[in-house]
Amino acid sequence: MSRLVLGPLLRYVDETCAAVWAEVDRPGTVRVTAGEHVAEARTFTVHGHHFALAELDGLPPGAALPYTVDVDGERVWPEPDSPFPASVIRTRGEGRGLRLLFGSCRTSVPHDMTHILSHGVDVLRAYGVRMAAEPPEEWPDLLLMLGDQVYADEPDAEMKEYIAARRGDEEPRGEVADFEEYAELYRRAWTDPEIRWLMSTLSTAMIFDDHDLRDDWNTSRTWREEMLKLPWWRRRVVAGLGAYWVYQHLGNLSPSEREADAVFKALRENDGDGAAILDEFALRADEDPASYRWSFARDAGGSRLIVLDSRCARVLDPGARSMLDEGEWAWLDAHLTGDVDHLVIGSSLPVLLPSGLHQIEGWNEAVCAGAWGARAARVGERIRQAVDLEHWAAFRRSFDRLAGLVKEVAAGRRGAAPATILFLSGDIHYSYLARVRRSRVYQVVCSPIRNPLGLVIRIANAVASLGVASLIGGLFARAAGLSAPPYRWKIQEGPWFHNSVATLDLRGRDAVVRWHTAKTATEPPELTPLKTVPL
Repeated sequence: MSRLVLGPLLRYVDETCAAVWAEVDRPGTVRVTAGEHVAEARTFTVHGHHFALAELDGLPPGAALPYTVDVDGERVWPEPDSPFPASVIRTRGEGRGLRLLFGSCRTSVPHDMTHILSHGVDVLRAYGVRMAAEPPEEWPDLLLMLGDQVYADEPDAEMKEYIAARRGDEEPRGEVADFEEYAELYRRAWTDPEIRWLMSTLSTAMIFDDHDLRDDWNTSRTWREEMLKLPWWRRRVVAGLGAYWVYQHLGNLSPSEREADAVFKALRENDGDGAAILDEFALRADEDPASYRWSFARDAGGSRLIVLDSRCARVLDPGARSMLDEGEWAWLDAHLTGDVDHLVIGSSLPVLLPSGLHQIEGWNEAVCAGAWGARAARVGERIRQAVDLEHWAAFRRSFDRLAGLVKEVAAGRRGAAPATILFLSGDIHYSYLARVRRSRVYQVVCSPIRNPLGLVIRIANAVASLGVASLIGGLFARAAGLSAPPYRWKIQEGPWFHNSVATLDLRGRDAVVRWHTAKTATEPPELTPLKTVPL
């Protein structure tokens, strides 16, 4: 009998179309049935794993359709005696607005008290528990996962045991090395019953951050040169990007984008194992980032969501550092327009950091480029990698360029100005709301879902959000010859260091953001409000 290894995951959904992704234990035909609507997809195989993406079309707009999944005629979803409601496909409808659930940085450790004390409560799991008790009209429309969906460089103890059983002390010790280990990492991340049900019934979009590959991924040219010296790195980056394409990126694509995707076409047309196809693509994507686009955009509920690749698309050449390559900038320029109620820009890395930290990152970039001489540049590089000075502020020309584009949208020079322009981000393991002065441009950060900072680092980050830190950071930046940023902004709410997820409600020209955390020592976990802010 065929069985699901992972999924089903509800991925891209619009007014009339929905994509359902699954991993199964053998080659076969996956059939998704939603009322009178049926879609079938043959599996494709990579590295001995079998995947399918079934695409339902012609669905009625604004509908809520329970669905089932069969493999070769055998029912595999929903599971027998499931305590959860039926998994539902909810198509977009006129006048419904958009509710986003988002967050980042989720470790996949057990839910016993030992791990609650070390990692806190899994707030996404808690959200799934609450959602299962609510009517579908109360559910979010989209789950946006903003990076570090898996920790390839910091797996938990059970995953390390699995790795050791496969290859002993072979490098990289205690880290994921190949596609098989990535497949196991994703399986462990997404098979908790509450998580599995939530991801089967919420349309889900994802973008990577560093830990999906490795800490500090593409921080600098020096970092890349150091990693390329390691004999195991090429295998790791090929496996990481290949697994990301299969498990995360493929479902981000619209039907027309999938149809045009050369990798998807080659894998579907391949009769055997497509490992060589996927590996060749992943290696090319790493060595020539301009060869493939990981960023994506969706229009829904009168708003536009743009999700940026702020890791793989970087240009790291000294003197020409850029968060995005020129192809990405051209794509972003085309999508950064008005004539929408709200413009939402997802970036795993915050664009507007606490101002003191922003200034320090700019100073560090200038020092690494030689502003204070060669010796200081070497020290600056060690500092950059040691304390993760790698956000938009550490790519100052890119920050200024993005700020200029957003200013044009906010001023109505690219179509009618949106009611709000919102950067949604994660990465930094605390949450806050910042606002650009005399504008409706906001930075909304929600992080982590489950991976809290230690006390000392919490205190350091809290201090970085104070006004005195901004003054000190400004002194350092000016000493390195930097001009003032094109924006002035201030943290209005936070920072908070709880494990959390956030919802963003966009209805007409109104916007409300809510952060949620979870009570400890309750099973099942209980979601509780953290902060609600109308924008």
